[in-house]
Amino acid sequence: MKRNLLLLLALIAVGCASLSAQARKGLKINEVMVVNDSNAVDEYGRHAAWIELFNSNYAPMEISSVYLTNDTTKKTLYPVPLGDHATKIPKRQHVIFWADNRPTDGTFHTSFTLDPTKPNVIAIYDADGQTLIDCVTVPVLKPGQSYARIEDGKGDSHAAWAVRNGSNEIENDYITPGGANKIKDTNPKIIKFKEQDENGFALTITAMAIVFSALLLLSICFWIISRINTRRYKRKKMEAHGMDLTEMHPDDHPEGDSGEEIAAIVMALHEHLDAHDRESSVLTINKVRKAYSPWSSHIYTLRQIPNRR
Repeated sequence: MKRNLLLLLALIAVGCASLSAQARKGLKINEVMVVNDSNAVDEYGRHAAWIELFNSNYAPMEISSVYLTNDTTKKTLYPVPLGDHATKIPKRQHVIFWADNRPTDGTFHTSFTLDPTKPNVIAIYDADGQTLIDCVTVPVLKPGQSYARIEDGKGDSHAAWAVRNGSNEIENDYITPGGANKIKDTNPKIIKFKEQDENGFALTITAMAIVFSALLLLSICFWIISRINTRRYKRKKMEAHGMDLTEMHPDDHPEGDSGEEIAAIVMALHEHLDAHDRESSVLTINKVRKAYSPWSSHIYTLRQIPNRR
């Protein structure tokens, strides 16, 4: 029994390890800057070479215990430390490592630097120190240039990469540490609409037509609903008086609902209210009799004149 339990635990551990290895295959080197003289700064305000990693999976990924290196003969050159919550990369997100040879400054500061005078090989190895996750050869770059994938995490060939200068005049020539490499800042439909309607008159007319059409439709709906409710009310009134609905003209009113009777009721109420108001102005005086009490009698408060005998 104990032996079977140990075997089951071993199989579970192997399965978890294989799943973790498959998940880490989605970790990609996404963009690299070798000479950083005016780009991003670290948490200490320093410019340094940086390496951007991208989680191409659609689930969070824990990258602690993987290895970063710039020398494939030293595969375990910089192990990503355990215990830092920031090493869990959310789905489709990026993380920056600073290649500044200052590992004591934090989790994301490597123990190696990049050489600007020659191509740099950057690789990621799994926790076993042998399984290669991703690798790229960065060509010699000028200061301020970066070597980036054209689209985040896509392609492993040299054609999937491009040198970027950070020019705002060229589409997708941005340097984006910690952000998407391909920025979709244009919409062909919007550009075409702008060319056809430069001043926006067609857009204004279209918007006003939609608004007024909606208001007209609401008005028609309310009118139809009111007509239906009116007919239902008349039908109920006629049924209450036992009238034949087939012989009743739509403009006829059932007995007891004439205008003369309503006017008579209103006049009667008016007269009743006026009479009530006049009666309230009549002053009535009635003598109020109170019960006799010796305590309120004045004869007990007068002194009697003494008589001489």
